[in-house]
Amino acid sequence: MESGPAIFAGVVFALFGGALLVWTAVRARHGEPVAHGVRPVASATLATLAAVAALGVGLWCFAQV
Repeated sequence: MESGPAIFAGVVFALFGGALLVWTAVRARHGEPVAHGVRPVASATLATLAAVAALGVGLWCFAQV
């Protein structure tokens, strides 16, 4: 009964992390800014770290099932 919320949270974090990682890669590849008003390298790095962290939390949630 308690695995339902863990699965839901894992899916949400995994989808968010994957989407953020793909979006960041596409923006960086086209030379477009990832965040306005911030250095391109710093914003791409921070967005990538946030995406990897979200994927990690998603995997952790799946491990709790």
